[in-house]
Amino acid sequence: MVKETHFQLLCPVCRQEVDYCTSPPNVTVRHLIEALKKINEEQNGTESCPHHHNPLSLYCEQDQEIICGLCGTIGDHRQHQITPLSSVYSRMKEEMSALITEVQRERKNLEEHICKLVNNKTRITNESDVFQRLIHKEFRELHRYIAEEESHFLELVATKVADIFISLEAQLQNKNEILNTVQKRERDLENLGNENHLQFIRVRTLFAPSSQIPLPGCADASYSAVSFQPGFRQDDIKHTVWKRLQRHILPAPEILKLDPVTAHPLLELSKGDTIVQCRSLASRRGSSPECFDYSSCVLATRGFSTGKHYWEVIVGTKTKWRIGVVKGTISRKGKMIRTPEAGAWLIGLKEGRIYEAFTTPSVCLPIISRPHKIGIFLDYEKGELTFYNADCPDELISLYTFQTEFQGKLYPVLDVCWQERGSQPQPLILPQA
Repeated sequence: MVKETHFQLLCPVCRQEVDYCTSPPNVTVRHLIEALKKINEEQNGTESCPHHHNPLSLYCEQDQEIICGLCGTIGDHRQHQITPLSSVYSRMKEEMSALITEVQRERKNLEEHICKLVNNKTRITNESDVFQRLIHKEFRELHRYIAEEESHFLELVATKVADIFISLEAQLQNKNEILNTVQKRERDLENLGNENHLQFIRVRTLFAPSSQIPLPGCADASYSAVSFQPGFRQDDIKHTVWKRLQRHILPAPEILKLDPVTAHPLLELSKGDTIVQCRSLASRRGSSPECFDYSSCVLATRGFSTGKHYWEVIVGTKTKWRIGVVKGTISRKGKMIRTPEAGAWLIGLKEGRIYEAFTTPSVCLPIISRPHKIGIFLDYEKGELTFYNADCPDELISLYTFQTEFQGKLYPVLDVCWQERGSQPQPLILPQA
């Protein structure tokens, strides 16, 4: 009988005890299989579910997780909306493509905006350079005017001084001649005093008494100081120069009169056709083909088709008015269209507080200080019509400027506007000085 022997059999690789009664596991083959499976998974780019070790091929829309088939049937994601991973991948690729397109569009918009900003910056730089050159040019011209005025005043002073010096030199020469005569007489008398008494008496009898000694210029011996009077005060210099400079910039105010032929039948002209205001219905006069039959307007007798012109209108405390220029061809029948396109360039006041320029559309003017006198400057060739607050004699405050290309003859126009019922009609006035 063979005696059974017990001993421990260990695996030469993992050193674990091996049951020799059964076939021992082939560890090398197992490792090889696991290695091949891992390589296959890496090559296929698939991952396994950590719970069921199945390929991750589905997508849970509710939980937004990638799952395997068992997760969707028996796992935590059962009864959830499940979509194949390939469909989700295609959908997300499309969404990504749309997002990329949107980002690219946004990038393109930003690049265009940046390009516009850069171009705007360049344009502003160029425009500012132009304005700087214009400013230098304008101030060089102003400096030239001021230098001319300075030379003018210095020349007045120098001429006045020269005239005074000529007079003083003539007086000095005359007084020196008299002084020489007096000095000679003094020496003669002193020499006489040195003679002996007989000679003194003989010579002295030849001279007249002292009270009768003629001294040239004695009648003009009094002295009167001469003051320097240049012909102007120091305070007059700035005011005079400002006035002359103003005339370099703006022409002298033109003396205008109103044309009664063009006035609405309910308008009354007075003071030599320089004042216009509304009249009562009872005093309505007959209309003419050249008058305004609807709008309360009247034109000036003079029109302008070239050059620079400046005139003023006194609006006073009137609460509603319109003034400016219109084309001579503007329609005077029916309601006048108050736009530059129709041939009218006007500003006005309504309700006693709202100033507006009649553009398309009209523009409210930020006028705080209410002007009583409006200055209007027309530069026909430059295409500018500028309105000023002309209340202050030392300053013109710009209110608004129309810029366009004028064509045809332009006439100053006054629109008194129909006054409120019961209110006193206030006039518009063309000053004559």
